[in-house]
Amino acid sequence: MLRRMMNASRSALVRGVAAFAAVLLAATAHAAPVAIVGGTIHPISGPAIERGVLVFDHGKIVAVGAEGAVSVPNNAERIDASGLHVWPGMIDGYSTIGLREISSVRGTLDVTESGQINPNARAEVAVNVSSTHIPVTRANGVLLAATVPSGSMVPGSSAVIALDGWTFEEMVRKAPAGLVILWPDMGLKARAAESEGEKRKAGEGWEERVARLDDMVAEARSYASARVSKSIPRDKDVRWESLQSVIDKKTRVWIAASTLPQIRAAIDWSAKHDLPMALIDSGDGAVGDAWQMAAELAARKIPVVVQTTRMPRREYEPYDTPFSAPAKLHEAGVEIIFGSWGDANARNLPSEAARAVAYGLPREAAERALTLDAAQVFGIDDRYGSLEPGKSATVILVDGDLLETRMNVKRAFLDGRELDLSSRHTELWKKWSARPALHTTK
Repeated sequence: MLRRMMNASRSALVRGVAAFAAVLLAATAHAAPVAIVGGTIHPISGPAIERGVLVFDHGKIVAVGAEGAVSVPNNAERIDASGLHVWPGMIDGYSTIGLREISSVRGTLDVTESGQINPNARAEVAVNVSSTHIPVTRANGVLLAATVPSGSMVPGSSAVIALDGWTFEEMVRKAPAGLVILWPDMGLKARAAESEGEKRKAGEGWEERVARLDDMVAEARSYASARVSKSIPRDKDVRWESLQSVIDKKTRVWIAASTLPQIRAAIDWSAKHDLPMALIDSGDGAVGDAWQMAAELAARKIPVVVQTTRMPRREYEPYDTPFSAPAKLHEAGVEIIFGSWGDANARNLPSEAARAVAYGLPREAAERALTLDAAQVFGIDDRYGSLEPGKSATVILVDGDLLETRMNVKRAFLDGRELDLSSRHTELWKKWSARPALHTTK
């Protein structure tokens, strides 16, 4: 189960330890600068550079440009990238990496807490740093991921983690990344019942559940006022402490909503409470209806996490509705990012974008959604998402088209430190490649 936040200072400590660990690892990765030369560099923030040069030192990019325009230090380690493409590491906008290992084995599932309102539950402290899904995912170029709790109405906060590290503190790049809310099913209505027993059996309707969300925000604001004015002496409450960054608008609410009534109600609720919002589209096996509200989402500047590996929501909708939805959102001006919604299959994140490109999403928009746009939505674009001087040297070298399933990541660097690209998949490949040939007797 997700461990509880014991005190308000824990988050600051985690961020401090994570930042120190990232700097220490980057500093010890290479004693000399590294220069990647001869490849096609895709900065994302600008046009591709044929036969480019990228230089980084102590985990930070120092220079990016064409050969001849960038000076390579004499003591630099040179990496010949001829024939390769150089990209920023990709970012998964919605995953359960580290929280789920084997779906059928309960002991490996840490995606949820008991109870319905758990704003203080933190995804990052439950991450299994030894998960076999982590090396498999990073081997395909996904180097950062938002890992997200689920299972209850307010399952807790998500975290952006780097897919490498000995401890969760080393892996965290931003926590909390957002307060997750699973919007109630708008079809849930509490049945009219005469007896209390029948009412309990009927359960809460969506109106009651939304009222609980209202109460959560109201309690957090009252708690903040009381703490500031000191008019009501009280000890710290971990639930309401964890909501302070939300009500201060430093952290978004990430609301998972699929149907038009759900999305409409979620937008209205966040506006009523003046909370910055991001929309997690779909999640129940079918594409969400966000594309039908694209204009309003764009006007309200609400980013949307999308996935194309879905079914149409209704029998009368075209088969390609999930594939074309990202293009419709983008055309309306909505900022989109891609999520894998998974752990074992998070490695397939580039394919999510590729399907959207095949059905109308501009390629440049897809590439940004996998990198810079995702970094901007999570508020880490000062470090990640593009290849620019001053940013983290989080880089992948690819032997083909980033959006093609046939591409292979040849080398990868996280904050300037080269990653081991071996995984359970490569181990099995080596094992079965070495299997002796069978000899049959006539």
